[in-house]
Amino acid sequence: MARVRNIVASRRRRKRVLKLASGFQGPRGKLIRQAYGALDRAMAMSYVGRKQKKRTFRRLWTVRINAACRASGTNYSTFIDGLKKAGIEMNRKVLADLAVNDSQAFEKLLATAAEARAK
Repeated sequence: MARVRNIVASRRRRKRVLKLASGFQGPRGKLIRQAYGALDRAMAMSYVGRKQKKRTFRRLWTVRINAACRASGTNYSTFIDGLKKAGIEMNRKVLADLAVNDSQAFEKLLATAAEARAK
C-alpha cells in the first residue's frame, strides 16, 4: 500500500504560518521552524498587549479628568464621587473627551457633582 503524506494540508498550514510571520526579521519570517516559535510568542504578547492598552488608556483618561478638575479647584476623587451621588453614569473616556474638547459642558458636570456632594 502506498504511503500517504498529506502534502496539501501540510503546505497550506506552513504557508499560513509563514504569511503571519512575514514581517519578522531574519529566519523568523522565512524558515518554518523559527516561524512557529516566533509566532507562538507573538500571539501571546499580542494578547497581553491588548490588556495593557486598555489599562494605559484608562490611566490617560484619569489624568486628563484630574487635570481639568484641578484647574477648577477640585480633585478627581471628589468629582467622581459627586457624579455617582448625582446619578450620572458616564465613562472616563467620555469625561476625558469633554474635559479636553468641551470645557463648558465639563464645568456644568463639575457644578452638578459639587451640588450632589453638598446634599
